[in-house]
Amino acid sequence: MLGWSLLFLVIAIIAAIFGFGGIAAASAGIAKILFFIFLVIFLITLFMGMTRRV
Repeated sequence: MLGWSLLFLVIAIIAAIFGFGGIAAASAGIAKILFFIFLVIFLITLFMGMTRRV
């Protein structure tokens, strides 16, 4: 599950680069939303993965 959240975080970062760079200006808002959603999911799964190992 941590791998999936990392994958989605990378996809969101790529979408943000395209959106913020002017290549696809219409997708900038969507990229921001996706970036923050997947960042939160990544942090939650990272925390849960660390607590399960202990």
